[in-house]
Amino acid sequence: MSIRLLIADDQALVRGALAALLDLEPDLEVVSEVGRGDEVIDAAKKTAPDVALLDVEMPGLDGIEAAAALRAAVPGVRVLMVTTFGRPGYLRRAMEAGAAGFVVKDTPATQLADAVRRVHQGLRVVDPSLAAETLVAGTSPLTARESDVLRAAREGGTVADIAKDLHLSEGTVRNHLSAAIGKTGARTRAEAARIALDNGWL
Repeated sequence: MSIRLLIADDQALVRGALAALLDLEPDLEVVSEVGRGDEVIDAAKKTAPDVALLDVEMPGLDGIEAAAALRAAVPGVRVLMVTTFGRPGYLRRAMEAGAAGFVVKDTPATQLADAVRRVHQGLRVVDPSLAAETLVAGTSPLTARESDVLRAAREGGTVADIAKDLHLSEGTVRNHLSAAIGKTGARTRAEAARIALDNGWL
């Protein structure tokens, strides 16, 4: 019996290439392809995949949010994160969301196919260099609210804009930004957001 695969990636070229490569394997069958994280649940319910390959950065829902939603809605589907961005914080968050594996997109096709098989067997598969980086980087020092404020700050809005978007007072936003800047060792909120993003904390 073939292992049924769902592939979610917002880049059509990458999605198509992954599907073509994996479909060459005699025991793998791509049954669904979607370009948005918020399309994953419906696709999984319609096509009953065994393994879902999810990109981290997608519109609608990011891959980590989609993994958590998939685990709740269709718990029998195993999740393998396949991403361009090998950021340590992403690995930790993905595993907490229920992903069984995490590999980068430049993984050779034979290794990717093997990762799919191992995840399907109930094993965990993690890119070794990323696992080492994650141990070194540690957990995010940011609180959930500080992360929210930094995400909003990435859009470039004023403190007033962020306060309005998050339903907070301007003083509270300033306090959270100040704390986030201090915790990341940054000089500005833009630098703090970049550092947090690079570490996969956002």
